[in-house]
Amino acid sequence: MKFISKYRKHRFARPLLLLFSLCALGFTFSVATAAPSSNSMAADARSTLIEEGQQIFLKGCSSCHGLNAEGAGVGPSLIGVGAASVDFQVATGRMPMQDMSQQAMRKAPVYDEEEVAALAAYVASLAPGPRAYTNEEIKWERDGNTAEGGELFRNNCAMCHNFAGQGGALTQGKYAPTVMGVEPRHIYEAMITGPQAMPVFSDKTITPAEKLSIIKWIKSAESEPSLGGAPLGRVGPVTEGLLVWTLGLGLLIGIAVWLTAKSR
Repeated sequence: MKFISKYRKHRFARPLLLLFSLCALGFTFSVATAAPSSNSMAADARSTLIEEGQQIFLKGCSSCHGLNAEGAGVGPSLIGVGAASVDFQVATGRMPMQDMSQQAMRKAPVYDEEEVAALAAYVASLAPGPRAYTNEEIKWERDGNTAEGGELFRNNCAMCHNFAGQGGALTQGKYAPTVMGVEPRHIYEAMITGPQAMPVFSDKTITPAEKLSIIKWIKSAESEPSLGGAPLGRVGPVTEGLLVWTLGLGLLIGIAVWLTAKSR
């Protein structure tokens, strides 16, 4: 303090203090403006992605869902469905589809990953909704529990998808598709968006950790060998008995016809 007081009234003290203040102010300003510039670049990239998604939407989706995704004819409104719903429906090939009155089936996707991401970004920009996920984010191998997932699946999913996850028939000509061979991100997105006849399983109903356990059980069931031979949908003795009766009775009828023809 005495050292500062000694030179406080020096003739160069004020110019040096002014120069130091200006340098400090310039440095602070440069640091403060550096972060917004990176944010601005990210915002510009997202804006470009949204514009690209809008063009794809106008060409391939607006005829059913309306020019502003408000819904038109049999196509429902997409406002508020979120990026997760778009990623699930489009990346699995369910959308776009020619006949909206039929249940959407999983097939080869029409759009590639970049186009799907652009479509999802555009729909997400219309209103808040569940975000899309990547397979890398879904840490089911690390955080999931197979035993817990099996119990959760039997309690919440088996009544539609059957206890082995092979799918099953529903009312009014609808059906629950098989969950075998589905990507983890699409299973997770289906649970949080509830596509078609499927209910929405919110985080209060099934927690994120429990969702990962369900995915882990599904992936475990995919790798189970069929020790008894042909799996026949893994639905138990119904299909097995039907197959035996059909083949057995058919064989007996064929033998009876052959013996009758031979006796003549």
